[in-house]
Amino acid sequence: MSLLTTSWFIVLGVVALAICYVAYNYFRIKKMPEGTADMIELSGIIRSGAQTFLKTEFKSIAIVVAVVAVIFTLFVEKTSGITFLMGALMSSIVCVLGMQSATYANVRTSNKARESLSIGETVKVALCGGSISGLAVQGFGMLGFLAVLLCFGGVQHDASSSGLVAGLTCNPYVMRISTYSLGCSIVAMFNRVAGGNYTKAADISSDILGKLRHDLPEDDSRIPNTIADFIGDNVNDIAGNCSDLLESFVATMSASIMIAVTLYQTHGETVSDATFNATVLFPTILAGCGLVGCLIGLGLANIKKMGDNPSRELDLSTWISAGCTIIFGGVAAYFIFNNASISADDLATYGFKFGWASPWISSVMGIIAGIAIGIITEYYTSTDHKPTQKIAEMCTEGEAFVVTKGDAVGSRSVLLPVLVIIIALIVSGVICGSYGIAISALGMLAFVGATVSIDAFGPIADNAGGLAEACHLDPDVRKITDKLDAVGNTTAAIGKGFAIGSAAFATVSLIMAYVGNYTTIGEPLTLNFASFFVVAGGILGGALVEYFCAILTDNTIDAAKIMADVGDKQMTQEVLDGKAKPDYNMMISMAAKEAIHRMVLPSVLALLIPIVGGFILGVEFVGGILVGATIVAIPRAIFMGNSGGAFDNAKKYIEQGMLKGHAKGSPAHKAAVTGDTIGDTRKDVVGVALDIFIKLMSTVANTIAPIIRNFSVFK
Repeated sequence: MSLLTTSWFIVLGVVALAICYVAYNYFRIKKMPEGTADMIELSGIIRSGAQTFLKTEFKSIAIVVAVVAVIFTLFVEKTSGITFLMGALMSSIVCVLGMQSATYANVRTSNKARESLSIGETVKVALCGGSISGLAVQGFGMLGFLAVLLCFGGVQHDASSSGLVAGLTCNPYVMRISTYSLGCSIVAMFNRVAGGNYTKAADISSDILGKLRHDLPEDDSRIPNTIADFIGDNVNDIAGNCSDLLESFVATMSASIMIAVTLYQTHGETVSDATFNATVLFPTILAGCGLVGCLIGLGLANIKKMGDNPSRELDLSTWISAGCTIIFGGVAAYFIFNNASISADDLATYGFKFGWASPWISSVMGIIAGIAIGIITEYYTSTDHKPTQKIAEMCTEGEAFVVTKGDAVGSRSVLLPVLVIIIALIVSGVICGSYGIAISALGMLAFVGATVSIDAFGPIADNAGGLAEACHLDPDVRKITDKLDAVGNTTAAIGKGFAIGSAAFATVSLIMAYVGNYTTIGEPLTLNFASFFVVAGGILGGALVEYFCAILTDNTIDAAKIMADVGDKQMTQEVLDGKAKPDYNMMISMAAKEAIHRMVLPSVLALLIPIVGGFILGVEFVGGILVGATIVAIPRAIFMGNSGGAFDNAKKYIEQGMLKGHAKGSPAHKAAVTGDTIGDTRKDVVGVALDIFIKLMSTVANTIAPIIRNFSVFK
């Protein structure tokens, strides 16, 4: 057994340990009591509705996945259909497990607050539920990736294969990695688009009925759309986010290895096989180091006694996970790249300016960038800072002032995250070449288990607060869940910023891998921006981002309007008096139907654009599309996420009584609700789907690059 294979088996052991910890937490959550009869009933409805949505959604996804897998097997590479299915399966498992655990954790979080009246104890339950999602993302993503490597003979740089029917030759090892990533991407796109439509159509329609038309408390059980809204939190913020970040994580590992293959093909005559093996091995080892860091950070949070400051406790878990990743990653880089088989000249040929430490420094740049983006996002979206407070103050002047100020905050918030991304990319590229950029992206995602765990805390806490309100628990309980919900809003905003930032890194590394996949071996990697094909593709890519935003926004608002009108008809006087219950199942079914119906066009659009453009106008045109879409999508996604988060928290700032003289139900509050309604679609539908859009197009482009290079109309 080679050292490469042995190392992968060691990492596989770490993955198995993480999955065992996920199972332990899952069954531990299930054993906790659910609370009162009302809590048990409502949580059962939420769980059942979430399961129904996933079953309905996956019926549609399964058809698309099966068709694409057959096409890959017949016409691309005979085993690539299997690896494509493996990617789709891993992403699906994470979605189901994450959503199932969240629907168990939400009611148990409420009940822990009811029984203990302790913020610290309640935080531990919500974080325990979130850690199931987070560690499952990293664990199952790596499990499938390692299975592809171990079952199909690792990675070779000089192999070729073709499909069962067509004679299109490609490197089967690269194709298997690429199609595994693509399987994850397709499920992520469907989940984000359908999940975003479901949750925001339910949320917006619920707000319209409760806050604008009937002046009822938030999450009031008399509003038929409320339960669909509870389900939506899990559909998008849990299932959608899990598949999104799993896809980013897998894409960066894939891009790192594809770039390693391209580098060896370019410099193979001057560097050793040991250098090639080291560049192939390091991405999976770094990811394994990050997983160990997450187990330590989340494990300590699980056993230590927590205080009354949830933000500090959650931040501590993230910092421990990131710190362990940096330390373990440095040790791994030293042993992998600093050995007698790899000469200093080999590393210099690859552009490693600081020898063995170059990949490690690149990974640290990614980690620092991820943390910095989170801090910047928190500043622009948290109720503790001026940008959100200024929006709340503008609410006294009416809706127009709210929207204008929120747009200004969103636009202002774009520059610093983009500068962070640029600095990290340039430093990584200078220090470690193209390989360093991919490793920097992977560094940001190496402790994704912790970041997703903290992010999943948000919707669990939100649902817990909603259940406390809907089940009329003691006001002291609601104070605890409200505090957790406020923290959860910030962690969710940070999570969205992290997802967008990681998408930027992942997409850049995928674009570099794409150029390598179509470039003839031995030739320099270039995408010629003086070519009119590239410029034309770039313009189209930017326009497609705007069109994609419009489709998602229209779909969400149209669905919300339909649901609000139908829900309004159910709110009879008997329901408003509490003598009868509305038909929750009807609204749940309607939200699912609208979401599934509206997810197909934008999802298929992202899949087909690189294929059609590539076969007609060639590889450079597709390269232009990818670059143009990325340049437009990243600032747009940051704007959408941060302005939406600021709108949401400006409303909560008023609801918490922080704006003197303007309480809940006042004109200022209603203006804030308008801003929040606008922000909901931005942050939870458009912003989070844009990063999937550019990643999916880049992954598809990588998969078909060898084919369109030879068979496009304009080569």
